[in-house]
Amino acid sequence: MAGERYTQEFKVAAVKQITQEGHSIPDVARRLGITTKSLYNWRTRYGDNAPEYEANQAQEGELKRLKAELKRVTQERDILKEAAVDSSDHRNTLFNHVRWCPKFQCLSWALV
Repeated sequence: MAGERYTQEFKVAAVKQITQEGHSIPDVARRLGITTKSLYNWRTRYGDNAPEYEANQAQEGELKRLKAELKRVTQERDILKEAAVDSSDHRNTLFNHVRWCPKFQCLSWALV
C-alpha cells in the first residue's frame, strides 16, 4: 500500500488501539495492513505527545511563513534601492549635457 493516504480519523483510531487498548504496534500494523513506521509516526503526532507536536508544527509553519515574507520584503527593498540609485545617476543628465554644450547654450538657459 505504498503511497496510500489515510484520513486523520483512521490514524487517530489506530493510535488509540496502541495507547488506550494496549495493543502492540506490530500487531496493529499487521491487522490494519500498514507499516510499523507509519504507526510510530502517527503515535508521535496523535498520541500522548500530540499537543507538543501540534505546537511544534504551528511554530514551524509560522517560521516558514515569516521566512517567506522576509525574502519577499528583502527583494522589494533591493528593487527599490536599485531604482533609487538608477534614478539618481540619470537625474538631470539631459539638462547637464545641454547646458554645457555651446551649440545649445541659449536653449539650455531657457530650460533651466
